[in-house]
Amino acid sequence: MEDDAPVIYGLEFQARALTPQTAETDAIRFLVGTQSLKYDNQIHIIDFDDENNIINKNVLLHQAGEIWHISASPADKGVLATCYNKTTDSRVQACAAVWRMPKELESGSHESPDDPASTAQTLELLCHLDNSAQGNVACVVWEPMGDGKKVISLADSHILLWDLQPSSSQAVLASSAALEGRGQLKFTAGRWSPHHNCTQVATASDTTLRGWDTRSMSQIYCIENAHGQLVRDLDFNPNKQYYLASCGDDCKVKFWDTRNVTEPVKTLEEHSHWVWSVRYNHSHDQLVLTGSSDSRVILSNMVSISSEPFGHLVDDDDVSDPEEHHAEKSKEPLQDNVIATYEEHEDSVYAVDWASADPWLFASLSYDGRLVINRVPRALKYHILL
Repeated sequence: MEDDAPVIYGLEFQARALTPQTAETDAIRFLVGTQSLKYDNQIHIIDFDDENNIINKNVLLHQAGEIWHISASPADKGVLATCYNKTTDSRVQACAAVWRMPKELESGSHESPDDPASTAQTLELLCHLDNSAQGNVACVVWEPMGDGKKVISLADSHILLWDLQPSSSQAVLASSAALEGRGQLKFTAGRWSPHHNCTQVATASDTTLRGWDTRSMSQIYCIENAHGQLVRDLDFNPNKQYYLASCGDDCKVKFWDTRNVTEPVKTLEEHSHWVWSVRYNHSHDQLVLTGSSDSRVILSNMVSISSEPFGHLVDDDDVSDPEEHHAEKSKEPLQDNVIATYEEHEDSVYAVDWASADPWLFASLSYDGRLVINRVPRALKYHILL
């Protein structure tokens, strides 16, 4: 039964880290990392059974510390990376490591949601992304189309490219670069582009967006003052190679064409507080999700700057003779609009993400540990498909 009603799950711990299990293409599965100072931190493996509209969970212990960021290997269901706080001699350091979950949990064992006998299992540490020299790690991103052997970590002002050795038991630093300039230069976010043979990464630091070539670790573009305040997150359009979305503390979401960075292509001003997270749908790039400290999740239809501005696929360089296309639906690009605003959260929404296995399903996570799973409204789904 497909129903548009949200499904809500409470973690009982504060949380801000969320990722879909990227390598899983059949089951709908998300990983959530907790932030607890008093108790052992956990990773909750959330399986969504969309036929029965219920959530099944498994819990993994993450004793290393409170989790600030989590990302899943694109190639191996059982492997993930976390950025976490470690306290030694009352000094807090943000570290990163690659872990493996127990084999039987890789594809989810469906225990009943409230089974008291279910005990937490432990993660196996594969390797540290040892960065003690470079500072505090903000995030770890995996090479999107890769074999799960290349990751980038952003640590203070350093961007570090790692090669994971066979079975990921060791990470070797392949190359690195650093932000140059005055003031507090710290990376806040990064995404690895699925285009250009996966040779480009975009980063956010303060109010600036930068593009990097992973082969030379040199800067390809720089968008200064991309936002009026701190940039919190960014994402690449999966279908249009030069398009990038960013969001930040100026309450705005902006869309960029990296070939011409003087002005954003489009700006959204629907949130009333900091925007922490922006995500393009993996298949239908007109669907864009955002989450904010205003406790709201907004699903927008950015059709005018999508790969289907007329309701059908248009190539980036499509300047063919209009006479050939006289039978098309319409010559006017469709209008951008807010599809829905979701208000199931009562606290800052720190993360939103689409399921890997179902293009119409997404999750959002607020700081009080509430995870909400929602669907794209059915009418819109059929409008896009038909």
